[in-house]
Amino acid sequence: MEGFGMFGVVKEIGVDDEGLIAFYQEHFTHPLYKDDGLVLYNDFFGKRSIFRLTTYNPFKLYGSYKEMTTRLKDKKLEGNMAGEGVVQGGIIIFDKGGKARYAYEEETGKELNMEDIVASLKVLRSEG
Repeated sequence: MEGFGMFGVVKEIGVDDEGLIAFYQEHFTHPLYKDDGLVLYNDFFGKRSIFRLTTYNPFKLYGSYKEMTTRLKDKKLEGNMAGEGVVQGGIIIFDKGGKARYAYEEETGKELNMEDIVASLKVLRSEG
C-alpha cells in the first residue's frame, strides 16, 4: 500500500466512542471522518447496503456466525451491540485526482477480497 493514502469514514459518533477510539488506536491509525447523513456511503453503496441474510438455514447461519466470531477473536476485534448495527461498510479506492475508481461492498461475516483490492491498486499505480 506504499504510495497510497488511506482514511476511514464513520457513520456515527457519540454512541460507542470508546470502541471507536480503541479501533483507531489499535487497528486503524489513519484519519477518520464522519459521514454526516451517510452522503458518501449512499453515493457508493446506496440504501441496499444493509444487513442481508445469505441463507435462512439456521445451521449455516450458526456455522457462519462461529466462523466470523473466531476470525474477529483472532484479530483481537471485539463486537458490541452499540449503534444501529445495520448499515455495512466497504472500501472505496480513489485515483490521484480524487475520482472514485473502485468500490468494494462489505459482506457480513466475510473477509475482504484483498486480491481484488491489491489488483485495483496495481492498476492505479500503473496509470501513474
